[in-house]
Amino acid sequence: MENLNKTANNAQEQKLKITNLRKAIVASCKLLSQKQLMAGSWGNVSAKAASTTYAITPSGHGYDDLLDEDIVIINAQGAVLAGNLLPSSEAKLHLAIYQKFPQAGAIVHTHSIYASVLAVLHKTLPPIIEDAVQVIGGSICCAAYALPGTKELAHNVLIALEDNKHAAFLANHGLICWGRDLKEAVLTAELTEKAAKIYCTAQTLGSVQELKAEDVKTMHDFYLQHYSKRQRGEE
Repeated sequence: MENLNKTANNAQEQKLKITNLRKAIVASCKLLSQKQLMAGSWGNVSAKAASTTYAITPSGHGYDDLLDEDIVIINAQGAVLAGNLLPSSEAKLHLAIYQKFPQAGAIVHTHSIYASVLAVLHKTLPPIIEDAVQVIGGSICCAAYALPGTKELAHNVLIALEDNKHAAFLANHGLICWGRDLKEAVLTAELTEKAAKIYCTAQTLGSVQELKAEDVKTMHDFYLQHYSKRQRGEE
């Protein structure tokens, strides 16, 4: 009986977690849309519900009228576990990132303007501004071009995310970011867009001065070990 009660409690907790994740993903999508980081139904957001279960935005569904029940639940192979809509066409990319980075709790893919400028230029964004490097951990590389929704794109993005980078540009496409939770993934997308805008603007005025690698590492380590905990009220 005790084991049955424990199993029932675990199932109830997981159901509640998925319900809350769906709400959080919808709220994040609307926020990203309001901030003009995503438009229409382009871009996607996901979050980890369990070790092999994920909540992800549906394919081809606008964010302004997105509902909690529209968020699709999938497993590590991309099979639908719950939901009446098709999962995002970039589910393969999200799942590849979760597999590569077990610490990833959420992923945000945007088509924001300045990040997309660097994506169409196939440029790397160097470490130039402190808040971005604290969270992202250094330069942001551009993944080699591949058609959207393909295994090749996922492969190329993982190469661009090497060394535990939290963001990468998708050539001629947009931006992909991951965080330990949904708030951090959204923050990473916002800071990347801000840094990309600063970089594009600064380039018109003169040579950009990059931060030193040792300073970038110091700031990123401090963010991971202390500052992010303070943001959550844990320190």
